[in-house]
Amino acid sequence: MKRTTLSLIACATALAAVTGFAMVSAPDTSGAATATPAARLPVERTSLLCPAPSTSDLAETAYTSFTPVTEGAEEKGSAGLTTAEPGGAAEDGGDGGKSEGKGDKGDKGDEKEKPVLEPEKPGEPVAGKTSGSEAPALIGTAEGSHAPGWTVQQSTEVAAGTGRGLQGVNCAAPDTEFWFPGASTSSGRTDYVHLTNPDDSAAVVDIELYGKDGALKSTVGEGVTVPPHASEALLLSTLSDVEETDLTVHVGVRSGRVGAAVQALDDKTGGDWLTAAADPASELVLPGIPKDATAVRLVLFTPGGTDADLKVRLASPSGPITPAGHETVHVKAGMTTGVDLGEVTRGEAGSLVLTPTGQSVPVVAAVRVVRGKGGEQESAFVPASDPVGARATAADNRAKRTTLSLVAPGKDAKVKVTASAGTEGGTTATKTYTVKGGTTQDVDAPVPAGLKGTYALTVETVSGGPVHASRTLTGSDEDVASFTVQTLPDDRGTVSVPRADEDLSVLQR
Repeated sequence: MKRTTLSLIACATALAAVTGFAMVSAPDTSGAATATPAARLPVERTSLLCPAPSTSDLAETAYTSFTPVTEGAEEKGSAGLTTAEPGGAAEDGGDGGKSEGKGDKGDKGDEKEKPVLEPEKPGEPVAGKTSGSEAPALIGTAEGSHAPGWTVQQSTEVAAGTGRGLQGVNCAAPDTEFWFPGASTSSGRTDYVHLTNPDDSAAVVDIELYGKDGALKSTVGEGVTVPPHASEALLLSTLSDVEETDLTVHVGVRSGRVGAAVQALDDKTGGDWLTAAADPASELVLPGIPKDATAVRLVLFTPGGTDADLKVRLASPSGPITPAGHETVHVKAGMTTGVDLGEVTRGEAGSLVLTPTGQSVPVVAAVRVVRGKGGEQESAFVPASDPVGARATAADNRAKRTTLSLVAPGKDAKVKVTASAGTEGGTTATKTYTVKGGTTQDVDAPVPAGLKGTYALTVETVSGGPVHASRTLTGSDEDVASFTVQTLPDDRGTVSVPRADEDLSVLQR
């Protein structure tokens, strides 16, 4: 046999040996190929905080609570809203006039406080009412079957005076950081930041204000203490004596956690609640600007050290358009920028979509919307919002007074909308909608058959790209353009729980 042939045989034998070793020694990857993804399970406990609704004696406030039925949730559960103690900061800037109730809970000993509102079971909304200026902030807890997607809407109608009109707010979960672009300390505006502490220990909060030239000097907002199970309302003009038309409020929690919202009251254009904007991001969607808006003002702020340049697009029913004269907006780092967009919707449904022109820089944003003319004007706010995600809910909907806006900023999307039974009667109804990419649609939302009372709307993403949504509720006085807008981000009714297997081998290592 030739040397060449022997060499080839030897080489082939060596390769076979190496290959065989590799096949025997390679790690078993079959488990990785068939790994079970993390399961999404219903949450077991939810906390919500509602700010004190009004300081007006003419205020009429309605609360509506609703939990959508969630597959896999516990069979039993409970939910309830109880009153928070008033803090030491009064509405006029600190005379303590509303702090008399401090310590009342301690005087009750072991007596358990009866909930202000107590839902009976998921899938059925429940409502309650209060009136006057003494209505307190509320602290809510839901457990078991009532926890996944629990939603509470607070709606207040004020007949006259500063802030008159309809003021609405979705009671929110406690957190440690909030951004509020759109506040003001200008003449004619009276804005408060409401802080509510649901926990057993005090929370310490810093409040920072940013105007057109940057941070406003103030030591009053540093280290604000919110007592346990209490609520504080701080007048923004007491934190700084600088008048600012456009102001960004940053609430940062040093210890503990709080619920936060800004109540913006105007002498001429009524008022509403300004809820926290979505976390700073380079791309933002502000969904559902009412089609009959007579004035729209966009307020932006970038918290980093880099300026931001953004494209401004209006997602209309026919597709994205560019507002005349406002193709882009430049936001200086650390400074609040306001842009008057006028009657940007021009009688059609619309949502603002902001994207970077170049470098991606995180930004927060909100719009102040005015409806009506002359003495019949009213204002509300639409902050940048996260997508609907798996599911979102708006409570306290009323026949012929509710508008649901859906926007798909990118791809086409399909969503399912379910109307619950009414608080006093009615049967559920469901509709499915397709929203074309780049458009906003004011849809003909379903209404419960035989409706009595108010009802909830639940929006679920079925397929396609992300969808953002908002609900506009108009007031009962048809002579005044009173309204309020609530965005509908994902209700976080489920959480991702990784699957784990028992591995006793770790005990031998």
